[in-house]
Amino acid sequence: MSKKQVFIIGLDDFNLAKLKALPEAKECEFHAALDYSEIRNVDKYDMEKLVNLCFERIDKHGKIDAIASYFDFPGTVLVPVIAEKYGVPGPTLDGVLKCEHKFWSRMEQQKVIPDHIPMFRAFDPFDDEVYDKLEMIPPFWIKPNKSFRSFLAYRVSSEAHFYESLKPIREHIHFMMEPFHKLMQMFGQPEEVAEMEESCIAETMISGHQCTLEGYSFDGNVVAYGVVDSLREENRSSFSRYEYPSVLPQEVQFRMADITRRAIKQIGLDNSAFNVEFFYNQTADEVYLLEINPRISQAHTDIFEKVHGVSHHSIMLNLALGRKPPTLYYNGDFSKAAHFMLRTFEGGRIKKVPSKGEINILKKFIPGLEVKIPVEDGMHTSDLQGQDSYSFELANIFIGARDQAELVEKYNKVCDGLTFEIDYDEDIHLH
Repeated sequence: MSKKQVFIIGLDDFNLAKLKALPEAKECEFHAALDYSEIRNVDKYDMEKLVNLCFERIDKHGKIDAIASYFDFPGTVLVPVIAEKYGVPGPTLDGVLKCEHKFWSRMEQQKVIPDHIPMFRAFDPFDDEVYDKLEMIPPFWIKPNKSFRSFLAYRVSSEAHFYESLKPIREHIHFMMEPFHKLMQMFGQPEEVAEMEESCIAETMISGHQCTLEGYSFDGNVVAYGVVDSLREENRSSFSRYEYPSVLPQEVQFRMADITRRAIKQIGLDNSAFNVEFFYNQTADEVYLLEINPRISQAHTDIFEKVHGVSHHSIMLNLALGRKPPTLYYNGDFSKAAHFMLRTFEGGRIKKVPSKGEINILKKFIPGLEVKIPVEDGMHTSDLQGQDSYSFELANIFIGARDQAELVEKYNKVCDGLTFEIDYDEDIHLH
């Protein structure tokens, strides 16, 4: 029997290993529609070039059965373009874009879950008098209509702070908004969205216990299958770790699943995985939706594998093949798992990163440990793309354990065994 030809946008070694470990992998061959290096740490996104490159590779190969991506822009938006051209399963482009475009997404959400979203306004960051037009009382958040990993997102505390925060937005917003708009124009999306001047969104504050619901939509049925807690650095906006399963009460998780179902159906996202970020405000006993991403979160794949015995790449792959995903059972080696992000809050040049030897020694003492180092010797932290506005990631550390206390204990041991040397900048301090 000939194998299924599966193309991945943003194929990288870490996720390829996860894909090959799936039960379904024996019937599949995996290929890069685009390599990871072609969509991350690039100078610019040329959407016509990227689309044509995908088409060329698929045509040259001669056969395609499935297309998928676990990465945000441009991965998610290219999946429906390729799926439609080659007649393979996948979501529609407008379903994906209504998730990806923050303002468009809020407009759709407002129709069905108005009590579970913040107040929001679109605005033009190049308008020098825009603050008064917003008619919003600080503190509030501002961010581009398209970004990833909190890139160019700022919590604004005053009018002066608002205009100060606009400086980096004005300087860097074109990096992602221009190619995003270009793709929308290339594939006939509504002009009022594809060509809107208001390329940013302001939102009132929502707070509480932050988490991410992972789910999928298949043939019109919306399914939630796991909730991951997002823990932040103390007194900071940056995430310190993702922890699974969630500690939230089951009743709260069911409410999130219901809100998700209504939003996903309104948006029209189908035959796609998704992850939805939420806040649960315990004081008000309210659930608020932060954003919808039309993909699995690859940051969660290893922790799902540790708890379920299989990563949720399984969900993505089965959907891409046009099948209903199988149920994830608790067959993993651990009852609790976390993805820790080791960060620095000051910019500088990386002089030394941990060696493979250091990491291998730690793996002997901590079964199941995985470590990804996104920085290299000689690199400046500012060369890292898609970071949040307040910190830089030095390492991604994946750990399984019996409970939360053991997770933290193992993480501290890992940190003691990893050596980073950084020549910090004198003047730049991120807080």
